[in-house]
Amino acid sequence: MPNKYRYIDPEYIYTDPETGVLRNLAGVTDHDRLAIIETGVTTKRANELHKNPLKINGANALLDIHHYLFQDIYSWAGKLRTVEISKDGKPFFPVKRFNKAFSFIDALISEYRQIDRNDRPLLARKLAEILDAVNYLHPFREGNGRTQRELLRLLALEKGQTLHLNPPDNADIYERYMSGTVNGDVEILTSLIAELISENQK
Repeated sequence: MPNKYRYIDPEYIYTDPETGVLRNLAGVTDHDRLAIIETGVTTKRANELHKNPLKINGANALLDIHHYLFQDIYSWAGKLRTVEISKDGKPFFPVKRFNKAFSFIDALISEYRQIDRNDRPLLARKLAEILDAVNYLHPFREGNGRTQRELLRLLALEKGQTLHLNPPDNADIYERYMSGTVNGDVEILTSLIAELISENQK
């Protein structure tokens, strides 16, 4: 699947102009090494969130989640991106209109909270709409996928449900997740979430 991002960052706010590597707290200048370190620290933080979930206060919870996951590696963890991003020629939401997007996502979360916890088909549909909106927003320079999956996990938890959109070693789920998010296909995302969401056994 194509995976070509383009960042409009002529002032190199986020990357080192010589190496192209994201500026990071570890001072790493190698792409592969940074990826390994980033995965390690964010996995540790994600496990902590599983034990002590953050409270979702609306779309702004995205900033809290991102900060928690990436606080050990990026100084801009939890801060909205200031550059424009596109993927495969398709631009994500423009920075100057972020307020509008956050208000829209707040409305979707409010609608989700009105749904009966036992109505899984409707819960899945609304979670898919939230995921689609958050992915289009793409509020951060890096780490959007991990942040939005954690948001959905926490929202499902509010309804007594378990939802893991990134189970290990499951290529089919990953491909469907990517297809749904990249193409803005709410039907694919709804089907995937409906398949994965289940009653929390704790």
